[in-house]
Amino acid sequence: MIGVILQQLNALTLSIKHGCRLPPLSDEIPSSFPSPRSTVVASQVPSLFREPYILSGYRPVNQDWRCYLLSLFQRHNESLNVWTHLLAGSVLLFRWWANVGTLGYTLDSASLPLSVFLLSSLTYLCFSVAAHLFQSHSEHAHYFFFFLDYVGVAVYQYGSSLGHYFYTSESAWRESCIGLLFLPGALFFGWCSCACCCFAKSRYRRPYPLERRICQLIPMSLAYLLDISPVVHRLCTVSWAQEPSLPFHALQIAFFLLSAVFFSCPIPERFFPGRCDFVGQGHQIFHLFLSLCTLFQLEALFQDYARRRDEVVEVFGERQLWWACVSILLLFLCCVLTALITIKHMSKTLHSQKEREK
Repeated sequence: MIGVILQQLNALTLSIKHGCRLPPLSDEIPSSFPSPRSTVVASQVPSLFREPYILSGYRPVNQDWRCYLLSLFQRHNESLNVWTHLLAGSVLLFRWWANVGTLGYTLDSASLPLSVFLLSSLTYLCFSVAAHLFQSHSEHAHYFFFFLDYVGVAVYQYGSSLGHYFYTSESAWRESCIGLLFLPGALFFGWCSCACCCFAKSRYRRPYPLERRICQLIPMSLAYLLDISPVVHRLCTVSWAQEPSLPFHALQIAFFLLSAVFFSCPIPERFFPGRCDFVGQGHQIFHLFLSLCTLFQLEALFQDYARRRDEVVEVFGERQLWWACVSILLLFLCCVLTALITIKHMSKTLHSQKEREK
């Protein structure tokens, strides 16, 4: 489509040139751009790219990279997976800007965990967009971008735990065994969830067995149970009438649990094979609910920050605040290294498979 538009503009420029002696548009803009090919049915793509009960809407593999970028504006079975998180990132930034103006946010030690939470949220949203936009290029790209997606999820998990720990937790919870081990535990489970997801993705082939889902869900569930523990404690011990953030915390938990259901089960497409190829897939609903979870989480943390910003440094100390927030870089590097090691292993495996097929 873009190529046709450029040709028409070029023709228009040439007609103007005869009257005005302007240089042709083709001197400034390439005459042709690669256009994404039409989508195909499941049988026309390798089994790695096929999703259960999704029968059509697949993008052909091995196109030019720019075709997958331009497929952002194409109708295919990954379109909503891309746009849900792309729009969620935009709304997140808008709400951040609105909250900064109304609640008097200032960039200092007390606000550091809140800033890290925003960056971690944008990281997982951007990595998810990249994964769903570019994974159809090739088998190697499929693994690389989804391993990158797992890195973003781990970073988001730890960013959430920092916000919950420094702004939401009560002193009684922090003095408990869970509270004392919370930050190092969140760091470990963040890496563990990334490592287990990378292992499960590389270890199992389609049709995926139940063991793959278990390998993914157990570490992610443990990470979430730990990360959300200060929120649950506060919801159960503090009067909701006195805390405006608690309804938002309750909503973030509700939407996360709903998102987990649709992540774990291929519904509703399981009951309507072929009818949810473009709209209505469980993974699209998972994206939507997870985005809503993140937005309500941001609202809740801003309310908690406004209530506690004057005492955060006094309670925790600048040293602990900086150590906890800088440690997210350590988590990011460990997860990236894990993903790179796994993709190197997968590259060897894919190469061996191609050699055997020759």
